[in-house]
Amino acid sequence: YVEVDSIMSQYKFCKDYSLILQKKGQNIQNTLAQKQHALEQAYGNFQQKVQQNAYTREQAEQIQMSLQKQNSDLQVLNQRLSGEFQAETEKYNTALRDSIQHFLAVYNKDKKYGLILSKAGDNILYADKAYDITNEVIAGLNKAYKPAAPAKEEKAAKKK
Repeated sequence: YVEVDSIMSQYKFCKDYSLILQKKGQNIQNTLAQKQHALEQAYGNFQQKVQQNAYTREQAEQIQMSLQKQNSDLQVLNQRLSGEFQAETEKYNTALRDSIQHFLAVYNKDKKYGLILSKAGDNILYADKAYDITNEVIAGLNKAYKPAAPAKEEKAAKKK
């Protein structure tokens, strides 16, 4: 059996991709928060000027329609970014599963195990530590892992 939690915390691919996803998620949150804050400020400014009778009725209606469109655009952006993030997360999960399955297929050519289980939490109530191959699997996965070059280095290499 293989401890899934150990793979998630010790496999370099998981560590790298977790950081990437965390940064993307934070960027999305920051972008949406900034746009939401700007919209709230614009709406507050609009309300204040309406109370001061700074707009004609037509101007106020146009500005209100513009603010509603900005709000609608923000919701569309939120949905699009959330969808992109979900797709990126699914891509990562697929790549993780594929890398583990590929490694285990190669690893098991010599071992000839009839079954390799994943142990996460309490899904296996008892297992003799003699059957725990987690450290071997993590070492093999990390040895086989080739991290992607950072985007800046890739762009620099393309320009040359």
